[in-house]
Amino acid sequence: MKVLVTGATGFVGSHLVELLCERGHAVRCLARNPAKLEELLPGLELTLVHGALDDHAALRRAVSGVDAVVHVAGLTAARRRRDFYDVNAEGTRALVEAASSGAKLTHFIHVSSLAAAGPSTRGTPTVVGAESGPVSQYGASKLLGEEIVRGSSLPWTIVRPPAVYGPRDRAFLPLFRLLGRGWNVAFGDGRQELSMVYAPDLVQALADCLDHPATGAVYHAAHPAVCTARELALGMRTALGVHSPRTLTIPGFLVRPLLTLSGGAARLMRQATMLSRDKSGEILAEAWTCSSASIERDLGWRANTDLASGLTQTVEWYRAEGWLARPREPRGPNSPRRKRTD
Repeated sequence: MKVLVTGATGFVGSHLVELLCERGHAVRCLARNPAKLEELLPGLELTLVHGALDDHAALRRAVSGVDAVVHVAGLTAARRRRDFYDVNAEGTRALVEAASSGAKLTHFIHVSSLAAAGPSTRGTPTVVGAESGPVSQYGASKLLGEEIVRGSSLPWTIVRPPAVYGPRDRAFLPLFRLLGRGWNVAFGDGRQELSMVYAPDLVQALADCLDHPATGAVYHAAHPAVCTARELALGMRTALGVHSPRTLTIPGFLVRPLLTLSGGAARLMRQATMLSRDKSGEILAEAWTCSSASIERDLGWRANTDLASGLTQTVEWYRAEGWLARPREPRGPNSPRRKRTD
C-alpha cells in the first residue's frame, strides 16, 4: 500500500515508518523538517513532503495518490491551551478535509490517546464504548480530534494508546535521568494504576489495522498487565541499576500549586511544558487503565513486551545513543587511585 504517515519525525511515528517499510509498504511522510527525518531514519526509501498540519497545500500534496493515512502527529506539551486545539483538533480537521476531497482512501487511522477517554477507577479498566471524560486540555483536544474523524466520510479506525515508552521517547527521559542521579520524585501515595505499552508493540497494532478493513472501530492498545506508579518507578530503577534512590514525595494537596508554579515559569520563558496546572487532573487520578480486548478479538494483536523487558531495552538504547550516562564501575579497596597533580 501507499501510506502517508504524519508525525514521522516523532517518537511513535518514526517507529511506525520503520515497520511499514519492513512490511513492504511505500511510505510517504509529512514533515516540517525533512532533513531531521533523513537523519533519524537513514537508508529507508521514503517519499518526503515538506509541510505541517496547518499547510493546506502540503496536505493536498501529501494525500494525493495514497491508499491510507496513519495520523500520528499531535501536540502533547504546549505554551497555551489553545495550541492543543490548533494541532490536535484543527490540524486533524485540515488533514481529514484534504483526504476527503479527491483522495480515494481505503483507511484513515487516527492515533488518539487514552487521555481522550479520561481516567478510570482503580481495578476497573476503561472499555471501548464507555463515556469519555477527559480531565485535561490535551485530552479534550484529542477527543475533539476523534469526533472530527468520526464525523467524516472517510473509512476510519481510531487507536487510543495509554502511556507509551521505549527507544527515542523523551517524555520519560527526565525521570530516567533523575533516577540515574539517585533521585526519585513520587506524586501522591504511588498507588495510581497504569496501563502501559512499548512503542514497537504499539506500532504493530497500527500496522495490523492497515491489514484489515476499516470498520469505524475505536481500539485501546495496551499491555494487559497493570502496574502502579510505585511499581513503574521500581522497574525504572531496576533497569537503571539504581538500588536506593532518595525519594522526594509530593503530597496530593501540593500537586496543583506546584504545577501552577511550573506552568507559570514555563510561560515566562516561552517554553512548552507538560508540567502545568492543567496536568494535575491526570496526575491525581486514581487510575489510567484500559482493556485491549476489542483489538485482540478483531485483529489478533497483543502487546508482547512486558514492562521489565521494555524498560531494560529502553535504558540500553538511551545509553547506546548517549542520552543516559553509563553506570560507573564500583571502586574496590584495591582499585588504583588517581594521583593528584595540584
